[in-house]
Amino acid sequence: MVTKPLALALLFLMVPATTRADVEDYERARAALERGDVLPLAAILEKVERDTGARVIEVDFELEDGRYLYEFDMLTGDGRVIEAIVDAATGTLLSVGEEEDD
Repeated sequence: MVTKPLALALLFLMVPATTRADVEDYERARAALERGDVLPLAAILEKVERDTGARVIEVDFELEDGRYLYEFDMLTGDGRVIEAIVDAATGTLLSVGEEEDD
């Protein structure tokens, strides 16, 4: 018989951990959206998937040289992982290429 504390511990292990960086990205993106500095992520996701023909599997929100960017890791139909960089304020696709290991 599984006890309640053990069941909760097992459930906790199955849930992906949210890193502090993920929380900070979310908070910065939300604040930028509220100020009108960036477009809604949902609109950008739809556009980047349509433009690349790939599915988004991970999103990072960055501020580089005073410009907000979304960096999307994407999975192509043939199983390759690519990276797309999009200007978060305009939705403009800036670059698409093979995912680089950091």
